[in-house]
Amino acid sequence: MKFGVFYELQLPKPWLEGDEHRLFQEALEQVVLADKLGFDYAWEVEHHFLDEYSHASAPEVFLACAAGKTENIRLGHGIRQVIPKYNHPARTAECISTLDLLSNGRVDFGIGESATRLELGGFGIPAKDKRNMCLEAAEQIANMMVLDPYPGFEGQFFEMPCRNVLPKPLQKPHPPMWIACTNRDTIKVAARNGLGALAFSFVDPEEARQWSKIYYDIIKSEECVPIGHRVNANLALVSNFSLHQDREEAIRRGHEGFEFFGYALNALVAHDTVPGRTNLWGEYLAQRGDRTEQIIAKAKSGDYPPSGIGTPDDMRQHIRNMQAAGVDQMIIMQQAGRNKNEHIRESLELFAAEVMPEFKAVAAVNQAKKDAELAPYIEAALARKRYMEPLGNDNVPVVKASVAKAIVGQGSVGQGSVD
Repeated sequence: MKFGVFYELQLPKPWLEGDEHRLFQEALEQVVLADKLGFDYAWEVEHHFLDEYSHASAPEVFLACAAGKTENIRLGHGIRQVIPKYNHPARTAECISTLDLLSNGRVDFGIGESATRLELGGFGIPAKDKRNMCLEAAEQIANMMVLDPYPGFEGQFFEMPCRNVLPKPLQKPHPPMWIACTNRDTIKVAARNGLGALAFSFVDPEEARQWSKIYYDIIKSEECVPIGHRVNANLALVSNFSLHQDREEAIRRGHEGFEFFGYALNALVAHDTVPGRTNLWGEYLAQRGDRTEQIIAKAKSGDYPPSGIGTPDDMRQHIRNMQAAGVDQMIIMQQAGRNKNEHIRESLELFAAEVMPEFKAVAAVNQAKKDAELAPYIEAALARKRYMEPLGNDNVPVVKASVAKAIVGQGSVGQGSVD
């Protein structure tokens, strides 16, 4: 079992001067702390125009800053928007490779397609084509990171001439690739394409067991044809998170923010929005009422299932249940709603001291066993892939010069100019 921290960079209204600056600085401090505590991954999303829900519109900048302040934690795009109208595939390949070099090979590359009209409409992306656009781009991004030069491409949704896309990543053939998943259908998409599944849904252990079975059954079948040049067979699941030795205090500190995450996501997809004016936090509080006290009352009566919000014992049992269900990584949702920085840091420290050791002790043995079991299936999947043919030296096209004539020895050019 691996452990990750996850950032939407949520900022509920009202917004005060300096709030965004504080939000980013505190999140960065938390990633640095997570690295010191032994967490395996730090994930950040990419979203655009989503007031309150996510201010993480430039994850490549945040993760690059984190790379310079950390040593061991893996830095995950969870996800980067790869549809060309968001980010041209060549720019994504360049950014991922640069971050991989700067971080000494600690990058994981998650892809996604968006769900909200605010984002899709803002960039003029038709919703009906978004998945095909995402997968087409992702395959070419992988090719760009591997091939020297990239031969060029004429696809359904974008085209590009032959160019050598630089730099190339430190990890070979390229960093592990993932895709965002929200239901069983997208779990299938992940497995069929040999991608890790970033399951951004809060499910119980039984549903997690079903997702894991679906995912690994396909990974082991002829349906798995990798979109990249490697298979990343992993299932990561997001969990709620707030730890304290007193369960009631853990609920008071974390449950409100955790529920806001789900409320805001649903509202942005299903409700009309007025950019810059909609007040999700106010609407949420008005509808929620005294739900925290209701949950505490249930906890007192013993009606409180193991979860990531509670005591270290609650969290340990929660992870055991998910591990038994086939989950490979728990990504904890700690920065949500108005959860306080000091409470998040205390929870991370308590988790590392009292929960993590049990699972770290057996992680290497379990990973080796899994790798050995999957090795023949991954080899077979890679053999099924139709690779883009590299260009031989005689087939690399000449790119015509930007000037009509060069005057040798005069330090200037003749006619024409570089545009």
